[in-house]
Amino acid sequence: MERIETSSGTARWSRTGSGSPVVLMHGTPFSSFVWRDVAAALAGRHEVFAWDMPGYGRSEMRAGQDVSLAAQALVFTELLEHWSLESPSIVAHDFGGAVSLRAHLLHGARYRRLALVDVVAIAPWGTPFFRLVRENAAVFEQLPAHLHAALVREHVSTASGPGLRPQVLERLVSPWLGETGQAAFYRQIAQADERHTDEISPLLGSLDLPVQVCWGEADSWIPAAQGAELAARIPGATLRLLPGAGHLVQEDAPAPLTATLLDFLGQPQKVA
Repeated sequence: MERIETSSGTARWSRTGSGSPVVLMHGTPFSSFVWRDVAAALAGRHEVFAWDMPGYGRSEMRAGQDVSLAAQALVFTELLEHWSLESPSIVAHDFGGAVSLRAHLLHGARYRRLALVDVVAIAPWGTPFFRLVRENAAVFEQLPAHLHAALVREHVSTASGPGLRPQVLERLVSPWLGETGQAAFYRQIAQADERHTDEISPLLGSLDLPVQVCWGEADSWIPAAQGAELAARIPGATLRLLPGAGHLVQEDAPAPLTATLLDFLGQPQKVA
């Protein structure tokens, strides 16, 4: 992966394929790893950019780091400038949705198309576990390493409807282990603030670009009803529900998700 120094620390990113550009956005507690199969499929028709936000995956994790949704949106605008992308298509998952929406609605980032996959966008959000940790992050940081590892492993496993393959689960958990990873895990939860979505929620009706909402029908982290509400708030947005899929649609239903994205991203741009 390549690297870039941003306002929130070093971010790592990759580029594959050729064609019209598509940027893949991950959420928490994940990384660009969740997009690996979809990225490979999209790369046959598109130039695909995937990145790990500062504080996640293979990007920099450090004490005092600002990894809030507000900070990540600013980092994303820096990346778009670095990549010289004036109007790429965006595919965002989880709080990558809030990051992409903030960059567009508050910072003027321009997109050709926007696909929102089980995203954080409308309050309330966060599982009961997530909210408990957010309110007691300083306490959880002190957990012995083996208890922290078990907690993260159990939390991540609930993101899938049918269940994650052991090797995939371990790959998703591994960035959060060790002294640096454990501190980073609780740091990003402690900085999660619903005001960062409250600021953009009233602006959803002003979106003026093609938007595809995809949602796992069995999402236990953010219920499918919230996906329907999101689609209803965005003019012209379409909603695709994926049966049996949980929050990690990329793992639970990669084929139907990829087919939906390829169709959406390949549609001709309407001329005003």
